[in-house]
Amino acid sequence: MDTSTTPSTGAGAPVYVEKTDPLEHQQRPRDTAHIQGWGADADPRDRPGYPMERTPPCLPHVHWNSPVPQARRVQVLHSIERPGLTPVFGSTVPPAGLSGKMRELAFHYSENDLRHWLILLAADRVNVGEGLLSDLAHGHVPNLWAEMGLSAEWRYNRAGLLRKAAVTAAVAGAALYLMRRRRAPRSWHD
Repeated sequence: MDTSTTPSTGAGAPVYVEKTDPLEHQQRPRDTAHIQGWGADADPRDRPGYPMERTPPCLPHVHWNSPVPQARRVQVLHSIERPGLTPVFGSTVPPAGLSGKMRELAFHYSENDLRHWLILLAADRVNVGEGLLSDLAHGHVPNLWAEMGLSAEWRYNRAGLLRKAAVTAAVAGAALYLMRRRRAPRSWHD
């Protein structure tokens, strides 16, 4: 490899530029010492957290290969790609109501199927409505202005809030008009 250095003139001290043989296919390793963290995975002794990055030793006196499965007291939905439940799972909010039925339907499809995720998204929206109806049934009137963050919206995005209100009013008005039109008795002239 034919390399030589020549000074390059410019403002200040001369800078040495390396000339390499253009036919040489191997590059000379660059000096990367000035880049913090560069090559941290090259040598374990150079890694800042290396002494603490040990694989934990096998625990003594462990008499099982996998933990005892958690008892299942509620319906737990899991992917059809899995043969069974994991040993430990969450069970604080089991599926219930219409949104629960929608979630059951979603888990009949694979996770790589768009229907799975779209049904789950719709179930979340239905669950919000179910929560609102549950609050009203228990005598709690929700403060929608505060819960939807409309105070902040009014303060920081007034034009956007007014636009959303206008669209909502137009959609609600159109729905009300169509419902009344459908219920109106038809005369024999129509």
